[in-house]
Parts: sequence; structure tokens; C-alpha cells
Amino acid sequence: MTPDFRRYLAARAVAVAGTLVSLVAMPVLVYQLTGSAAWTAAVAAVEALPYLVFGLVAGAVADRFDRRWLMVGADLTAAAALASVPVVWWAGGLSAAQVLVVAVVVQTAFVFFDAANFGALPTLVGRDRLTRAYSTLFGVTTALELVVPAVAGLAVATLAAAPLVGVNAATAVASAVLVRRIAGPLSPPVSEGSRRRIGAIPAGIAEGVRFVARHPVVRTLTLVGAANAVAGGAWVAVLLPWADRVLGIGVTGDARLALLFSCFGVGAVLASRIVPPLSARIGGARLALWALPVSFGCGLLVVASVHWVPALLAALAWGTAHATVVLNAITYRQQVCPADKQARVNTTARMLSWGLGTPAGAALAGVVSVGPAGPRGGLAVAVAALALAGVLAWSAPALRRAAYPVPTGAS
Repeated sequence: MTPDFRRYLAARAVAVAGTLVSLVAMPVLVYQLTGSAAWTAAVAAVEALPYLVFGLVAGAVADRFDRRWLMVGADLTAAAALASVPVVWWAGGLSAAQVLVVAVVVQTAFVFFDAANFGALPTLVGRDRLTRAYSTLFGVTTALELVVPAVAGLAVATLAAAPLVGVNAATAVASAVLVRRIAGPLSPPVSEGSRRRIGAIPAGIAEGVRFVARHPVVRTLTLVGAANAVAGGAWVAVLLPWADRVLGIGVTGDARLALLFSCFGVGAVLASRIVPPLSARIGGARLALWALPVSFGCGLLVVASVHWVPALLAALAWGTAHATVVLNAITYRQQVCPADKQARVNTTARMLSWGLGTPAGAALAGVVSVGPAGPRGGLAVAVAALALAGVLAWSAPALRRAAYPVPTGAS
């Protein structure tokens, strides 16, 4: 591990840790300010929406400008926006509208950082060491995703939420400093040829979209991924109101909130362990078909829960099934996609699924939860989306053929 990679890894670790703190603290802060499920859902929606709106633009910008300065600028922009939350809170003037605006600014900055980061790591470590470097990065961030939400959930249950947002401001500054100190290049040398390639970006984007649209299995899994993301967005949107009004878990002073926040993180870690052997044994297409009804069943158990212990167990199972659907779809797509189209195809699919589905699910669940059905009705939106995903998957002939191929020579 080179000194430059250690700086890069430290930058990503502190940035991810700070972001995870804000992802927990900001919905809690809005719910404390308003007591409204709709406002809480709005925060979840706007945190995912910038990737859909700015993703392709950010990719073009990251290819045209120096990635190091784009990453540093994005970090500092996010830090300034985040720091305004505790400052205004201490002055006694914080509003839910300001928190919402800050969420939009921070997530927009993240989109540009993410676009630059997408090419920074391969440039820094080289192709030969990329797999090892990315595995190290994935291991560190997965560990943080397991630990930080639970710790942050405990913190917001015992402390004020607004100062915790300031923690994210500090980590964003730390990330900017660490990225700035990386001595090696994060961008390839700019040449006339690269400028010509930049001009061809719109055509490249269109080629990625065409691949997703024309490959029958990838197209189906992208649609399924969008419905699955609707479910994930609904969960994030109504988690706090559901915990408060249905399970009796308070948003302040209740350590059980930390356990609830950790369910999907623990589920993601479990999914990362079970997906490779399951995919190797039954194939990615068959796993895609069967993971969806399992996720649907787990979601029904969550909606039906009225006590925090079975609700916690059901949410953990649901988080595992949800992550299994996501990880399996990504892996399958990478296996069938040509090497020269990986970036375009996977960016397109991610925007159409996560970028579109998550804000839609959060917004829809928020609208439903403020009506007579309450937060449980908002969670029912997630279950309905999973039912739709299952219908889409099982009614797709290409996916069924890939899952259950007819033996050669069979009549």
C-alpha cells in the first residue's frame, strides 16, 4: 500500500463516515423540527434526486477538468453547506426548509465528487492493482456502513442532532485536505485526442442507454432494480415515523433506534457473503427471480409488526433480501456487459434504478404516510413495489430462459 493510496483510502473513509452520520442525523433533525412524516420523506427524496439530475453532466465535467480539484471543491462546498446547520441551530433559527436545501447542495456536491472519484482510483493505482485496491476500499467502507449508522443512531437518541451534522462538515474538510495531499496523478494527461473523446461523450452515453434498452435481461433487471429502489426509498422515508408511532421507539433518548438504523447495513454485509455462493450454485438469473419474493415476504412481516423485537428481526431479514437483489443485479450486469461499455452501461442502469426509484419511493411513501394509513401505509408502498418487481421479473421470458435454460437436445 503506497502512501498516496493510504491518503486516498483515509479520505474516502472519513468522507463515508461523515456522510453516514448525516444520513442518520438529518432525517431525525427534520422530524424533531416538524413532527411531520412528509418532511422526513422529503429529505430522503432530495438526497437521492441529484444523482438522477446531474449524473451524466458530472461525468462529462469530471472528464474535462482536473479530478483532484473537482473532488476538493466538492468536499469544501459540502462542508460549507453542512456547517450552516449547527451554526444556525445554535443561533435559534434553524428550519426544516434549510435542512432540505442543505441536503440538496450536499448530495449535488457528492455527485460531482463521485464522478471524479470513478476515474481517480484507476489512474492512481493502475489497472494491475485496481482489483486489490478496490477490494480494500470496499472492505473499509462496508465496515463503516455496518458500524457508523448504529453509533449515529445511538448518538441522535441521546444528543442533539444538529451538532452531529457538523461532524460531517469536519470530515468533508478532512477529506479535501487528504485528497489535496495525494502526490500522484488522479487524472490522465490532457491531450488533443482526449479532447476529441470528450466531444463524443453524448454519443457514448447514448450507446450505454441503447445497451440497457436492447439487452432483454439487463433491461428487465434495470426495471426490477427501479422497483426495488422504490421500496428502499420508502423504507428510508418512513423509518422514523414508523418507529415512533407504531413501535413506540422515540427519536430521542431511545437506544433501540440505533438497532433499527443498523438493520439494512447489517443486511448488506450478510448479502455480500451469501450472494457469491448462491450465484455460483444457481446462477444470477435464478437468484434474481427468487430473491424478489423473499424480499416481498420480509417486507410484509415488517408491515405487520407491532412490537419492536419482531420488527427488528423482520427488518434485518428484509435488509438482507433487499441487498441481495441489488448486489446480484449489479454482478449479473457486469458479467454480461462488454468491457469497453462497463462505465456507460452501469452508470445508465444505476441512474434509472437507484436515481429514479429511490426519490420516487420516498416521495410516494411520504404522501401516503400523512394520510389515514399513516407510516404503516408508507411501508405498504414498499411492499407493493416489491410485488410489482416480482411480476416484472417472472413475466419476462428472457430472464426465465436465462434462469431455467432448456437442455440442449430437449424437444
